[in-house]
Amino acid sequence: MKLNTRIIIHIMGLLLLCNGSFMLLAAVASGIYKDGATLDIMLAAIVTMLFGIMAMFYTRGHKKEVKRKEGYIVVTFGWIIMSISGMLPYLFSGSIPSITDAFFETMSGYTTTGASILDDIEALPAGILLWRSLTHWIGGMGIIVLAIAILPLLGIGGMQLFAAEAPGPAGDKLHPRITDTAKRLWFIYFGYTVLETLLLKFAGMSFFDAINHALATMSTGGFSTKNASVAYWNDQPVIQYIIILFMFLAGSNFVLSYFALTRRVQRVLKDEEFKSYFLFVAVFAIVSTLGVYYKAEVPVSDFHPMVWGAAESAFRHSLFQVVAVITTTGFVTADFSSWTPFLTVFFFGLMFLGGSAGSTAGGIKVMRHLIIIKNGILEFKRTLHPNAVIPLRYNQKTVSEHIVYNVIAFFVLYMLLFIIGSLVLGLLGLDFESAVGGSASSLGNVGPALGSLNPVSNYNSLPPAGKWWCSFLMLLGRLELFTVLIVLTPYFWRKT
Repeated sequence: MKLNTRIIIHIMGLLLLCNGSFMLLAAVASGIYKDGATLDIMLAAIVTMLFGIMAMFYTRGHKKEVKRKEGYIVVTFGWIIMSISGMLPYLFSGSIPSITDAFFETMSGYTTTGASILDDIEALPAGILLWRSLTHWIGGMGIIVLAIAILPLLGIGGMQLFAAEAPGPAGDKLHPRITDTAKRLWFIYFGYTVLETLLLKFAGMSFFDAINHALATMSTGGFSTKNASVAYWNDQPVIQYIIILFMFLAGSNFVLSYFALTRRVQRVLKDEEFKSYFLFVAVFAIVSTLGVYYKAEVPVSDFHPMVWGAAESAFRHSLFQVVAVITTTGFVTADFSSWTPFLTVFFFGLMFLGGSAGSTAGGIKVMRHLIIIKNGILEFKRTLHPNAVIPLRYNQKTVSEHIVYNVIAFFVLYMLLFIIGSLVLGLLGLDFESAVGGSASSLGNVGPALGSLNPVSNYNSLPPAGKWWCSFLMLLGRLELFTVLIVLTPYFWRKT
C-alpha cells in the first residue's frame, strides 16, 4: 500500500498555518503590553505561516484520503512539527536562547505537561507568557479531538470504549467524525476557558493572569505566569477553589460535559468512569487532608498562609494538589513532597492514575484502571468456574476481549517505559527519587515531580540529554504510547 505523502504534508502545512495564527495573537498581546518582543513573535508567526502555506500549495492536488498509516504519521509528526515551530518565539525573542531548552519548554507546552526550565518566569515578556499558555491550550484541544475522533479508529489503547459516546456520526469515516465532534467540543472547551477567565478576574486576578491560568487549567497544562505558580494567591482561597473546579472539569470526559449541557445529566451520573473519578478525588483529598493536618512535619501555618483557619487551609491545599496531580495539571500551591514521607509516596502513586478518557488529562486514565481491576476480579471467578462464560461489563455493556487485551498491553507497556525512563535518567546522573519522579511525571504529563524536580523547583537542572529524553517521554505519554512507538518499528515502514 503506497503511502499518501501529499495528504500528510498538506495536513502538516495546515497545522503550521494554525500555529502561526495563534502566534499572531501572542504578538498582539505583546504589542498591547509593549514588552519589546512584538516584532520577534511576529517574525516567528510569519516564518511558521509561510512554511505552512508553501506545504499546502505544493500539495494542493492531494488525494483526500487518510488511512491508518497516514493517521499514525500525522498524529506523531504533527506534534513534533508543532513543537519545532512553536519554539521560534522563544528563540527569536531571546527568552530561551538554547534550542534544547526551547524545545523542552515547547514540547512540555503542547503535551500539556507543564514542566519548565525557566528560573524567572515573571521576567519574560507578556507576549511570550501568553504564547507559552497558548501552547497548552492548542495541545489540550488537540488531544481531545485525537482521543475521541482519531485514536478509536486507529485502535489505540482501548479508546474504542467511549468512541460510540462521542456526539456526531458513528461511522468509520475519519473526516465526518472529526468535523462533527470537534465543532461541539471546541465550543465547550472555549466556553469553559472564557467562563474561568471571567471568574478568576472577578475573584481578584488581573485579566492577563486570569486568561493565562484559564488557558493552562482547561488544557490541564500547569504553566503559570508566576514563579510561585498558584501559591502566589495562597491568601485568596476563592481563586484556588475556582481553579480546582475547572481542573476537575478538564480532567473529566468532555463528552460528559456535552451531555450535561444538553440536559442529559443522567448519562453523566450513570457513567462508571465519572463516578470513580469523583470518588478517587474525594477519598484521596480526605486522606491527604488528614495527613497534612495531623502529621505534617512542618506546621500548616508555615507552608501556606491560613486565611479561614488551619483545617480549611489543610483541606484546600490537599484538595488542590490531589486534583492537580490526578488531572495532570501540575499547578502548585504547596510542596507536597515536603509534607510527610507517606504523602510523598502517596502523590507519587497519584501520578499513575490520570484523569478520564476523552479529557485533556494525561496518565493511564481512570477507565483503564477500572477495566484492569474488573478483569482481575473476574479472573478469580473464572478460576472457580472454568467453564462459565463471564463477560466483563463497563457502563452496562460487554467489553470485548480485544479491548481488554489492548488495555492490559497498554498498562504493561506504560510501566515498562516508566522503568526504562527512570533507568535512563539515573544513567544521566539523577538520584533515585529524581529519576523515578521525573520519569513518572514526564510520561504521565504531570509536571512537578520529586527530588530535585520537586513542585517548587524546575527541570533546568537536567543535563541536555535528560531534557531531550523527558521531551520524548512527554510525547509518548501524550499520544497514548502505541501511536509513537509503532512509527518507530521497521514493520510500519514496509510496503504492504
